[in-house]
Amino acid sequence: MFEQGYVAARSGHSRGSTVDLTLYHLATGELVPMGGDHDLMDSVSHHGARGISQVEARNRQHLCSVMAASGFDSYDYEWWHYTLKEEPYPDTYFDFPVA
Repeated sequence: MFEQGYVAARSGHSRGSTVDLTLYHLATGELVPMGGDHDLMDSVSHHGARGISQVEARNRQHLCSVMAASGFDSYDYEWWHYTLKEEPYPDTYFDFPVA
């Protein structure tokens, strides 16, 4: 997984600058179809992946455009993964116990 780029040895998640997210319908609470679940380590999870429907591709693009307009960069291999462009602590990896 490390060699294929799906899992990072050091992650922005531990800096609080990276989030994994999706879209859902407010009225029903149902998840919007995105063409594969999050954390699916497969090429179908890539931005611009083949084999997903037009609706799923549009949903991914919508999420991507909202996140880009909010100051986040996408990760090419995971449609759900976004990192704040101007991270406050880009070189700090926090390590503390969580109770």
